[in-house]
Amino acid sequence: MSGRFITFEGPEGSGKSTQIRLLAETLEVQGIEVVCSREPGGTATGEAVRNILQHDAAGEPLSDRAELLLFTASRAQLMDQVILPTLEKGGWVLCDRFIDSTMAYQGFARGMDIDTLDAVNDFAIYGRKPDLTLLLDFDIELGFQRLAARYADGEATHDRFELEARDFHRRVRDGYHQLAEREPERFRIVDASGSVEEVASCVWDVVKEVLL
Repeated sequence: MSGRFITFEGPEGSGKSTQIRLLAETLEVQGIEVVCSREPGGTATGEAVRNILQHDAAGEPLSDRAELLLFTASRAQLMDQVILPTLEKGGWVLCDRFIDSTMAYQGFARGMDIDTLDAVNDFAIYGRKPDLTLLLDFDIELGFQRLAARYADGEATHDRFELEARDFHRRVRDGYHQLAEREPERFRIVDASGSVEEVASCVWDVVKEVLL
């Protein structure tokens, strides 16, 4: 039996990592093998790339095309080392961001050509799209309130994308909705403005309906 591949997308602060953890716990109770990953990252190469993309580890400004190709390189490595091997063994993969983040951030927010991004993404993933993409959607301002609370203790700092202007993040959110309209069979939109438990319940209901 082939595995299942679920990706979580959404604006900054939408709670993706928390919901992935909760869904993984629920699936494991059902006896399903689950691997959780993230983009960029998920492999040694991907985590090194993440340091450049999220935290300016290279110490120089990134061009838009370099940013795109670094994301794609991390994605290709993740597909080869983690996602495809897990699916072939019948396991489930839950991933925090994937191809649709590239479309929303580099495409709709940065203005790069959508057809080009489709082609680059397709090359990186061997055409293997997720079985289900959960878009955790909510108001941008609420997301930044959550981020402010997250960083209030001063132990962590905002990454490059969190520091972008509000208009950039509004374009990201609008882009996600256009992607959901483009592929309604793959996307499900979940209202992420409720409590952690309420959102987790909605996520589980969608997974049961679509994949179980």
